[in-house]
Amino acid sequence: MSRVLPIFFCVLLLNLILIAIFPSCAQAQYWWNASREPVGIAPDPATNPEAIIQVYGARAFGWRGYFGIHTWIAVKPSGAQSYTIYEVIGWLRRSQRSVLAVYENAPDRRWYGNVPEILAEKRGDGVDALIEKIDLAANRYPYMKDYTMWPGPNSNTFTAWVSRAVPELQLDLPPTAIGKDYLGYRFISHAPSGSGLQISFFGLLGVLISAVEGIEFNFLGLSFGINWNPLAIKLPLLGRIELNPWSWPVTEN
Repeated sequence: MSRVLPIFFCVLLLNLILIAIFPSCAQAQYWWNASREPVGIAPDPATNPEAIIQVYGARAFGWRGYFGIHTWIAVKPSGAQSYTIYEVIGWLRRSQRSVLAVYENAPDRRWYGNVPEILAEKRGDGVDALIEKIDLAANRYPYMKDYTMWPGPNSNTFTAWVSRAVPELQLDLPPTAIGKDYLGYRFISHAPSGSGLQISFFGLLGVLISAVEGIEFNFLGLSFGINWNPLAIKLPLLGRIELNPWSWPVTEN
């Protein structure tokens, strides 16, 4: 342990330096004036009658955005004219309400200024059945009245809970989804993708191995890992970094 801690803090310091150099990867926003407008990446339900599931992630607002993301799930059954969104919102707990919010809206809205990205998507045949499984899992979420930013349960704990119940999503939550490894008083479970194996001590210390996520190590809620399909490294604060040279941008002279 005396050797592990210096390495851990060196890696964390390196990540902080990289974020300082490339601040666009996380933008702190004020909630009262930050944009919540859609960014135009969700299919228009008026012209797309097929069933659709999309899992989104965006940097959290305020200083928390430098460390992690907020995630949510959007579904549209076949023929539906709108999306239903499932997400956990921490401030709902202040009014003694359930932290799980289920409502209709545009699924690709900015999260208080920060642009969302699609983490997983399923469309077409068989998706209506998955939407029913998502709704059932969401309503069985065990932390309806609980929210803790770190190490969980939080919004990413919810998304991972649903993903474990619906492994067909093949969701690989990035290491910036802090809280995805929180298992409560359980110490062994499936990985957040619903495949493989995970051992976690209250989301603070653990390891997982899965055909979807690869191998990840969790230390104090921060995840480090490597995935082989496609090849990528996973770092706290920065997220998933593809190592496939064919995916790198090409610059022209």
